[in-house]
Amino acid sequence: MTMRKRAFGIGMTAALAMSLVGGAVAAQEPVVILSTQMVPEEEAAMMRNDIMAGYDGSFDFVGTETGPFVDTLRAEAESGSGDTSVALALHGELSTLGAEDLLMDLSDIASEVDAAPAFMELGKLGTDQQLYIPMMQATYIMAARKEALDYLPEGADINALTWDQVTEWGANMTEATGERLLGFPFGEDGLRHRLLQGYLYPAFTGHVNNDFATQAGVDMWDWLLDTWQYVNPQSTTYGFMQEPLQSGEVWVAWDHTARLIDALNADPENFVAFPSPAGPAGRAFMPVIVGLAVPKTAPDPEGAKEIIKYLLQPETQGKTLAAVSFFPVATGEVPADVGPGVQAEAAAISGQSGAADALPALLPVGLGDQGGAYSGVFQDALASIIVEGADPAETLAALAPTLQEIFDSTGAPCWTPDEVVEGQPCVVGVAE
Repeated sequence: MTMRKRAFGIGMTAALAMSLVGGAVAAQEPVVILSTQMVPEEEAAMMRNDIMAGYDGSFDFVGTETGPFVDTLRAEAESGSGDTSVALALHGELSTLGAEDLLMDLSDIASEVDAAPAFMELGKLGTDQQLYIPMMQATYIMAARKEALDYLPEGADINALTWDQVTEWGANMTEATGERLLGFPFGEDGLRHRLLQGYLYPAFTGHVNNDFATQAGVDMWDWLLDTWQYVNPQSTTYGFMQEPLQSGEVWVAWDHTARLIDALNADPENFVAFPSPAGPAGRAFMPVIVGLAVPKTAPDPEGAKEIIKYLLQPETQGKTLAAVSFFPVATGEVPADVGPGVQAEAAAISGQSGAADALPALLPVGLGDQGGAYSGVFQDALASIIVEGADPAETLAALAPTLQEIFDSTGAPCWTPDEVVEGQPCVVGVAE
């Protein structure tokens, strides 16, 4: 379900336990997996006993917090040797290691794993090397009541919609029912900023910050203003979209997978899940990616690669989904013993990340304690333009300096899909 940062537990052990046979060290040392994910003991047990059950080899799964994770791998790099062979962590955590040249190139096994091409590209971290292999993900998708399907635009494919077709879909439903049946989580607890940062801005402009106040950015807001006439006005109060979907207040909605799952599980015969739509620049979506990397000081890089290949097998991806509700990154069918709601979400996610026009837009990184202020700029734009009816161009021009100041004060560079220039603050795009 949600790829939230898990409540991290124990730190890296001071030394690994070694198997002794007659006073001699066993021939094969375990391959150490150092992880910031699946750290709570229940999840760690699932990793050891369920997910890794089919692995034919010796391994040691060690959970830790982000700080000790990075510090441990830095210390191993400085000493020239270490215990860690596999680093399992979020994209942002692995980006830190990649920027410090601590990760091994995994291009030699890239062709042996089945992962969405867009995610494999993210694993290069802006280089020509495969610095990590994606393992699992969470994201945001769309869901609809079955009765809404009767009003799809003529010739539309629900698994390959455009945002313009969503507008037409909303218009068709309003014309037929007299009700505004599109829904977005625009309430205080809703993830409205992620809709803008990960979906609408990149889908319409190809960027997020680089086109914040350009004409392309204004065009996106014009689309949203036009579509708003078909959006349920109660959307400004919605936090989770599963409730209004279940009540029938809305028939078509966008939200995080964790905030749609109750509707899909409760009544799978009457709901469908499908990929987020595409805009002129592509089918933008915001993945929360967990990847697998091999430190340059890994004592057993070949063993590490075998574990990575094992974790990317369809059967193992299915075990991961069933055990800890992390969704697969594989493009093919993934067998898993899960409920119909999770199956529906998994299919939608696969269609989204594996689409030919897939355009990943990453979570903000490098902002530190300014992350809330950053998202607040997008929320302020939404409130001003959609709720208060302010002019989009004027509103964005007024907010752009605040956004630029956040980048200048933190020194944070841009992230995909914006132009990434390491060592330089991200540049906020404005109209010429």
